[in-house]
Amino acid sequence: MSRELQDLLDLLDLERVEEDIFRGTSRSALVPRVFGGQVAAQALVAAGRTVPDNRPAHSLHAYFLRPGDPGVPIVYTVDRIRDGRSFTTRRVVAVQHGQPIFHLSASFQAYEEGLEHQVGMPAAPDPETLPTAAEALPLHLPPDVARRLIEARAAVDLRYADLPPWGTVGRPRKPRSQVWFRTNGKLEGEHAGSLLHLCLATYVSDMTLLDSVLLAHGRGGWAVGDVVGASLDHAMWFHRPFRADEWLLYDQESPSAGGGRGLGQGRIWTRDGKLAVTVIQEGVVRVPRS
Repeated sequence: MSRELQDLLDLLDLERVEEDIFRGTSRSALVPRVFGGQVAAQALVAAGRTVPDNRPAHSLHAYFLRPGDPGVPIVYTVDRIRDGRSFTTRRVVAVQHGQPIFHLSASFQAYEEGLEHQVGMPAAPDPETLPTAAEALPLHLPPDVARRLIEARAAVDLRYADLPPWGTVGRPRKPRSQVWFRTNGKLEGEHAGSLLHLCLATYVSDMTLLDSVLLAHGRGGWAVGDVVGASLDHAMWFHRPFRADEWLLYDQESPSAGGGRGLGQGRIWTRDGKLAVTVIQEGVVRVPRS
């Protein structure tokens, strides 16, 4: 296991302050606020720790309310909304400086047999044939920006199937992108539980989902500074079991942008073609004023 992955696992290992109150720390990000995927993953950890292990999360719906302060701990308070025979519902509020910065509702379900179908997995190149972030990013970004982005994502092996937004600045193209990802190391022993894999996918899901919005307009994004933005809300549905330490294909597209906002939707597939997760997010996407 890489040191960076261990650091991420430590970040997700929240301190239990009271029965339903947890505290987490933050790591540095590319922008002077807490990375949204971190807050969402930590909130899901907090919710999951109040639910029996045999009831994995099947969905979450969240709103980003205020920018998080990376220098201050985040307190997560869990409300036990419902404990039913099949479903469990939790609400989590993340607080800093006495104000809520994030709100999450998550639903958990005991396993059931039932009707099953899925759409087919899209075509994508094999992940081993694609350049790593350390190989690809310096080709398209200033050295200091590439270094900080590589460091921020070092716990995850994330590989673009095509050029990222900052690789085609000024050239609008189809609003669709694909990345393969997995953790930089195997998750075994105490790290083998299903909740952790769900939380790690939640963490990664916020990294690239709005890229497809940028592609439609030939914008490079936050890394090059030709747009400013932030996540507004985030929803995920977990369809089938998966492992975050095995290759997952994140297929993403943007059906709409307008009013200073952009919508991204994505599907996460296991390498053998199972639809594991559906993700939808809206974010602020603004062109800086000159």
